[in-house]
Parts: sequence; structure tokens; C-alpha cells
Amino acid sequence: MTPLPAPLRWLYSLEWRRGFFDWARSDGVTWVYIFKVLLAAFLTLWLAMRLELPQPRTAMITVFIVMQPQSGQVFAKSFYRFLGTLAGSAMMVTLIALFAQNTELFLGSLAIWVGICSAGAARCRNFRAYGFVLAGYTAAMVGLPALAHPDGAFMAAVWRVLEISLGILCATVISAAILPQTASAAMRNALYQRFGVFALFVTDGLRGRSKAESFEASNVRFIAEAVGLEGLRSVTVFEDPHMRRRNGRLSRLNSEFMGITTRFNALHQLLERLRVNGEEHVVAAIRPGLQDLAEVLDGFSGRALTSPDAARLATALATYKEGLPTRVRTLRAIFQDTDPSEAEQLDFHTAYELLYRFVDDLHSYAQTHASLADHRHERERWDEPFTPQTNWWAAAASGIRASFILVVLGSYWVATAWPSGATMTLIAAATVGLSAATPNPKRMAFQMACGTFLGALIGFVEMFFIFPWIDGFPLLCVMLAPVIVLGSFLTSRPQYGGVGLGLLIFFSTGSVPDNLTIYNPYTFINDYIAMVMGMLVCAAAGAIILPPNSRWLWKRLEQDLRGQVVYAISGKLKGLASSFESRTRDLLHQAYGLAAGEPKVQKNLLRWMFVVLEVGHAIIELRKEQAILPVHPAYAESQPWRQAIRVMGRALVRLFLQPNSSNLERALVAVDHAISRVAATDEPFAPHFDTSALRRVKSYLHFIRTSLLDPQSPLAAYAVAKPEGLAHAS
Repeated sequence: MTPLPAPLRWLYSLEWRRGFFDWARSDGVTWVYIFKVLLAAFLTLWLAMRLELPQPRTAMITVFIVMQPQSGQVFAKSFYRFLGTLAGSAMMVTLIALFAQNTELFLGSLAIWVGICSAGAARCRNFRAYGFVLAGYTAAMVGLPALAHPDGAFMAAVWRVLEISLGILCATVISAAILPQTASAAMRNALYQRFGVFALFVTDGLRGRSKAESFEASNVRFIAEAVGLEGLRSVTVFEDPHMRRRNGRLSRLNSEFMGITTRFNALHQLLERLRVNGEEHVVAAIRPGLQDLAEVLDGFSGRALTSPDAARLATALATYKEGLPTRVRTLRAIFQDTDPSEAEQLDFHTAYELLYRFVDDLHSYAQTHASLADHRHERERWDEPFTPQTNWWAAAASGIRASFILVVLGSYWVATAWPSGATMTLIAAATVGLSAATPNPKRMAFQMACGTFLGALIGFVEMFFIFPWIDGFPLLCVMLAPVIVLGSFLTSRPQYGGVGLGLLIFFSTGSVPDNLTIYNPYTFINDYIAMVMGMLVCAAAGAIILPPNSRWLWKRLEQDLRGQVVYAISGKLKGLASSFESRTRDLLHQAYGLAAGEPKVQKNLLRWMFVVLEVGHAIIELRKEQAILPVHPAYAESQPWRQAIRVMGRALVRLFLQPNSSNLERALVAVDHAISRVAATDEPFAPHFDTSALRRVKSYLHFIRTSLLDPQSPLAAYAVAKPEGLAHAS
């Protein structure tokens, strides 16, 4: 047989195919996205011109704003853009009707409206924030030009809704019909891969192989994934009916994943404290049960977890959980032969109580994951949604910043009567809205100004030296394509996203011809100067007026993080665990993003999260145990141990609202008193952790105490001296 020539051998080689598929999964996705942006933009522009809409560029800009790599994101963003446009147009018509003859009152009311919408954008999550953005700057972009002709305000709003609807329609059709990248596929892949990473993280921790840096980095990753998956879940309901039928299970799965990470973190932190304190013999007594679980998870570590795999995992965990109480009693008998102290026995019982709870939650997670294979399932019934938590001060700061910018620029326009002042004001409204939902509005506004300046240079050349010489729509597309390709490529790179967005939107605003094109270089130059000035004012305001990445906001978010313990103590018990988990993680996710470039701040926030989750989760477990106690005098509300727990709760509230040495000492004394009261109470059940409520209560109290005394905790800075009688707890 004649051997193939070298070029053909290379063509059929495995290396070439592997390289092609690697490119297709990375850069190939970007170029598909750019191609779809081009196609949707030109289709929209052609239809808008054929339909003789007043501003075809508005429809084209809509494509640039709503177009995303995944079709579900396009559907969601388009939906909220349409709602925001309707709300903004309605507000604009109302303001024109009220203040058409008084520019000052109109601008003041518009500034308040844009401020409210910017605060809403900072407060909300995912594409809901974009709805607020559109409601704010639509009122400005339609209302300010309409001031000169208030009688045409209503028709201007109608035309804008039609133009935006056309852009939305074209973007969604192209995104869904041509080489679609679905959000549901991305979510399935994320769900399958996430557990394999977590299982490897758990087995390393159970065997004592995890390092402090990798432990913290993995937790940050899991937090980001939990928040990101909630965003994906909210998107998939727009595009996939199969995922919509599983929406409750997906929400439940994310909540259960947050729960198992907290359970394991608590167990890991307890074991690390024992190792740091030199209590290796206690760790050695606990280790056999940990090794058994590690062996169960070994088969699922570092690999994707499909629904059949999840069913096998659920079966294995059920077997392990069933045999765990007997295994613990055997290990406890061996451990007691070594004559352990009371504190060491508490450590042993607490570790296994945490392990049992972790396995129980892990088993529930596996069952939910396996249930995704079914079209209908009883686990779909879930009414504990992800609860985001945003600091009101951060949202208010965004609103104040937006209102201030509109008032200043609007006043300058009125005072100077600059013909392009309206353009400057409305572009500032758009910029402040688009940057409100980002962690660094100053950077976003400055990048958009750079993109707009680049668009002005390119647009001047095209508008006055190229467009007059071309004839027909195909040649227009050829001239516009390089700019759109460059802008789309930049938006696909997070570090240059603002530049790309500014180039696409504001090149189109000033340089894409209308049905009736007017070539006026003076107006062109003035308008672009106004655009760049408005964006630079937004960037300066983002750096000066209550900047969101400054120390004051980190402190506020840290207070909110500590306040989650108060929420765990005082919140309504139904759905409290999942709400506590999501609120705490959402706060840390925000704070971690705002503190980018400040590793010490990030590390401190992460450690606060650990202690908040540990103490808060233990408190919730204590509340659950007390809620299901059987009727017996030993469990009565008037019992000293229950009164002591209530006193402890008040002490913990004081500590986490205002951490200092005296409040820490008071909290430790209260916890120690509660433990002694529980230990002094007799109950009518066998003293095993699966039958004795008081043994479980004592374990959680002991865990709270060890968390408060953890030398790695931020509370360690307030532990000037250990209270007498508590030295054994460290």
C-alpha cells in the first residue's frame, strides 16, 4: 500500500484534529460570536432602512448591546431590555407632559429617575440590572432631544420601542438559529464538572493533604461558581423547556451544593484546629471514619458527574450513612480506652456529628443530581430560592453618583446653551447606567471613553471620506464590517470590554448613516467631543463620589457579612439555611470583586466568611434541633440549658455587631455556660449522637466555641487573654 504524502498524513493525524477542536472550543467560539454579531447587525440595519424607521442606528445598537455568546443570555437580556425600554419611554412621556415648558424641572426630575434606576442596577443581579439601566437612559436618550419639540415626544417613544424591538428580534433569531451556543449546555457542563472538583477537594481534605492557600482558593472558586450557576439557571428558563421543567431542582441543587461546602469547611476547620493544637491522637481516633468516606468519593474525584454516576454515588453514600452510627460507636469505644479528657471526647463527638451531617447533605445532593434525568420528579418542589444580598449603601451611592452627574452636566448645558450639551448629558446618562452594575464604574467609563474616541477617529474618516463615494447597502456593510469585528473582538475580552462596547455603541451613534444622511463636520466633531466629555465626567465621578472599590464599602460589606450571624439567630426558621448560605456567599462574592488588587482585604473577608458560616450554621442547627424536640420535661422551654442558649444568642449578636475583646469574652463565657447546662441535663434517650438531641446540641455548642477561639479567625485579634476555665477549649 502506497504511503500517503506528508501533507495528507498531517491532515489525518490525531494531533491536528485535537488542535482544531481545542481551537474550536476557545477562539473558535469567539469568531462564531463575531460572525453572528455582524450578520445580526447588518440584517437589522437593512430592515430598519427598508422600513424607513427614523433612526436605523438605534436598532443596530440594540444588537450590539443584547448580543451574547450564548442564546439564553440573548433571550434574557432582550427581555429585560424591552421591559426597561417600555418603562423608560413611559417615564419620558410623563416628564415631558409635566415639565415640557420648564427645562430645569425636567432635568431635575430626570436626574432623580436616572439615580433611582442606577441604584436599582447596582442592587439587582444578572440581566435584571440591565432592565434598570435601560429604564434610566432610555428616558434621557428620548426625552432630551424631545425637549425642543415636546409635541413629538410620544411618537419618538413609539419609534424607539419599534427600533429596539427590531434589533431584539434579529439578534434573538440569529443567535438561536445559527451555530447556537446554549446556556443550558453550559450549565450542564458546569454542574457535571463542579462536583468532580469538589470531590477531589474533599478527599484531599479528609486525608490531610490540603494546604491553606489551596483551601481558600478552592472556596473562592466554589463561591463564584454558586453565584454564576444561579445566573445561568435564571437564563436557561428563557431558552430550554427541558431546563425550565427542572428549574426547581436546579435551584435546589445549587442550594445543596452551598450547604455541603459549608458542612465540609466546618469539619475541615475543626480538624485543622486539632492539628494546630497538637491533638494528633484525637485526629487519629477520628481518621478511620474519614478514610472510609474518602474511599467512597475516590471513584468520583476529578471527573464529570453524570446523572447515572450521581445515582451510583447516592447508593454508595446511603450505605455509608447507614453504617456510620455503628462505626462511630466502635471507634468511640477504642478511643475511650485511651482515657481521653472531656474536651477531647467533645472534639471526637463534634467531628463525627459534622461528618454525619455532611454525608447526609451530600446524599441529598446526589439524589437531586440523579433526579435531573427524569422529566418529572418530586424533588422539583423547592421553595427556597437563592437570596441575593446587596448593601443598600452601595446601591444608594450609585444612585447619588448618577443623579449628581446628570444635574451637573444638565446645568452646564442650560447655562451655556451648547448645541451638543444635550448629547453630552444623554451620553453621560447612558454611561453611568451601563457602568452602575460593574465593580469598577470608573474603569468602565474611562474604557468606554477610549472606545468612543477611537470610534470618533474612524467615524470621521468613514463619514466624510468614504461614505460619500460608496453606493448601495453591500458596500456600506463592507466599510462597517472592520469596525464591528474589532469592537466585537474587544467585547469578548473582559479586560477590554468597555473599550469594545464604547466603540460599537458610539461609533454607531455618531457615524452610521440614517435614511437621510446629513454630512455636517461641525456637528459631528461637537457631538463626539460631548460624548467623550460626558464619559470622562462619569469616570471622574466614579473615582471621587463614593467609589465602590474603596475602603468604606469594604467595611460596610464586612459588617453585612457579620450581620448574617444575627440573621441566623433571628430569622424565620423556614428556609433559613439556604437563605443564610446564599446571602453570605453573595456578599463575599461582591466584596471579593470590589477588593480586587487588595489581597490582604480579600483574605480578611474570606476568613470572616468562614467564621460567619461556621457559627451561623451551628446556630441554625441548634434552632432546628430545638424545633423538633419531643415533649418531655428535659426539653421544656424553661429548662436552664435552653435559657442559657438564648443568653448565648444575645451575646453572639453583640459580638458580631461590634467585635471587641469584652464582647468576645462575654460570648465565650455564655457558650461555656450553655455547654455546662446541657451536660448537667438528663434525657430519656441513649447517649449516642443519632439518638440523643442533647449530645448533638452539645457538639454544636462546642463547635461554636472552637470557632470563636480559632487562632486563624479574625476574632483572634480580640482574644487578649483566654477567660479562666476555657483554656482546654482551644
